[in-house]
Amino acid sequence: MNLLEELEINQELLSKTEVRLTMPIKPKHLQPYGLLHGGLNTVLAESAASLGANLYCQPDQFPVGLDITTHHLKAAQAGKTLTVIASPLSLGRTIHVWQAKTYLDQTVTSFSTITLKINRK
Repeated sequence: MNLLEELEINQELLSKTEVRLTMPIKPKHLQPYGLLHGGLNTVLAESAASLGANLYCQPDQFPVGLDITTHHLKAAQAGKTLTVIASPLSLGRTIHVWQAKTYLDQTVTSFSTITLKINRK
């Protein structure tokens, strides 16, 4: 299963300084109370950070998540599109730290800090 395809997450911008993903909020993304499942904020953040970190990797390297902290700031409902924008905070030889903000229209709905380890294949 490809998680990005399954959740309908689209890559809008992919560069070393910024990664932008979007996801239309549909009924399958909601928890039983009709709000966006908070875990999807974390999926968006880690996916964006991993895609960005991968651009720094050599062909024999790949990033894996070590830690992620997500702060849920505002609820989201079906019918809108979320946008996550991730950028690097620290780019070490083996550890990267990225930040990601998730937006609904112009409002930040969550903020995440993502720590990734750069592994060798």
